[in-house]
Amino acid sequence: MAVVPDESKVVYNFLGKSGLKVSNICLGTMTFGENQIGMWGQASEDMAHQILDRYVEWGGNFIDTADAYSSGKSESILGSWLKKQDREKFVIGTKVRFPMSADNPNSVGLSRRHLVKSIQNSLERLQTDYVDLYQMHLWDNATPVEETVRTLDDLVRCGKVRYIGASNMLGWQMQHLVDLTKMMGTNPFISLQQQYSLVSRDSELEAFQVCKANGMGVLPWSPLKAGLLTGKYKRDSRPKEGRIGWAAEKGLGAQAWPAWDSLLQDDQIWNTLDTLEDISKKHGKSMAQVALRWVLQKDIVSSVLIGTTKMTQLEDNMGAANGWKLSPEDMAALDAVSAPKLPYPYEFNTRLNKGRSNAFIPSYTVQNSSF
Repeated sequence: MAVVPDESKVVYNFLGKSGLKVSNICLGTMTFGENQIGMWGQASEDMAHQILDRYVEWGGNFIDTADAYSSGKSESILGSWLKKQDREKFVIGTKVRFPMSADNPNSVGLSRRHLVKSIQNSLERLQTDYVDLYQMHLWDNATPVEETVRTLDDLVRCGKVRYIGASNMLGWQMQHLVDLTKMMGTNPFISLQQQYSLVSRDSELEAFQVCKANGMGVLPWSPLKAGLLTGKYKRDSRPKEGRIGWAAEKGLGAQAWPAWDSLLQDDQIWNTLDTLEDISKKHGKSMAQVALRWVLQKDIVSSVLIGTTKMTQLEDNMGAANGWKLSPEDMAALDAVSAPKLPYPYEFNTRLNKGRSNAFIPSYTVQNSSF
């Protein structure tokens, strides 16, 4: 592979208001190992290690996984690679919440028992003494949140975890976590890992407002919406490959891989793709690079998660990291064409507050988002 020029390598940002520095592109590893639902396009251990090696050549230091990815196989693949590296050079994040056993009712959730057992299992699979970022993978209605917060704080205090974060949260849940850690005097949440892209912007309404007001870094996942924003899918041709093609064949319609039939009816998505294509041609960049660059230039974003099973995908995605930027006009055009339709009370609140802004209070605007 060609040597990566210094001016193209990643840049490093503080993760939220913590003192932890992470590369602005994070390598997600959900695609490593066989998936329990037979997901299309998973990477073998050998290919995963090649991807990791090349990611490091681009300057990347931030790698994300989860215990549920491939039923622990993703962590194991990362661990076998990490064992051969200088551990201190890397920031490793993992997540906990989803079921890990079909016959054990306590192998799911955010209870003290499951958290303590899960971190130990994750550390063993990752072949490390600690993880840098331990994240709630989803809210757990069955467990008192005080129990979860106290246990996560205990894991930090005993050295198994350095920082804590959350993922897939509602706005009120994030604010509750902020308030609770302050009230209990525990370690704060420093990040929110959330789906965010040109076609998935609803988190701007509340969850990201909480992050901005409290100094938490946002870690967008699925910034290319399962490949939709790469331009490889056309409205007049039903997909037969890629994750959206796989989902269409299976009849799936999950958020991470939207149902094809519903995409066909959404004119805004295709208008967004047209604008994305025009801007990519102007810059001589791929549509994927422009879509990633739009997310990277949002001021609350600390690092953007990418997932790949091929070296060509990695090379293209990493090309968004540094060395060029979208102009304010480009950003405004993409903001406008992809702006979410605001329901009540968001539209009412935004419209009647138009023109009343305070530099010390974060604000949300439809046509030119501050995010």
